[in-house]
Amino acid sequence: MVPLQSVLGEVVGYLVLLAFLLLPGIVAAVLWAPFLASTRVRSLFRSLPPAESPYLTYPLVGVAASLPYVLGVTGALAVTDASGPQAGGAMANTILDVVVPVSLGYVLLGPPAAVLGLPRAGVDWDPTGYGPSTWVLLVAGAVWYVLLFAVPLLFVSFFLALPT
Repeated sequence: MVPLQSVLGEVVGYLVLLAFLLLPGIVAAVLWAPFLASTRVRSLFRSLPPAESPYLTYPLVGVAASLPYVLGVTGALAVTDASGPQAGGAMANTILDVVVPVSLGYVLLGPPAAVLGLPRAGVDWDPTGYGPSTWVLLVAGAVWYVLLFAVPLLFVSFFLALPT
């Protein structure tokens, strides 16, 4: 009976790890889905590999885009000294050290990568010609995606920094 328990324990551990990695991205993808109402956004996800279908590519991109937050915060907290009276403040600062640059990267680098980088890489996705409205849509989408992660993590950071 013991080998079965250890196998079940390992399977449960892997399932928890998988949920930990995938669930934030799935939730963010669901909450970001209203942007799919735009034909330009659907066209973007239709043009991206691997499936060249917005229904397969969108969830993959949504989960992949969440990993810098999930893995970054987890990795940074893993190496943070969580002992002593200043542990909450140290963990709060660690979260901010990850959230701020990742968020700025998404907002400042994401739209230019989509409008300037993808067409140069051979992925011509905007049927309207990459005009100002495309830029506004992409910046709004990037800001919204960032807010989905930054706001909850900032609240966690705030509460960790409160004195006990």
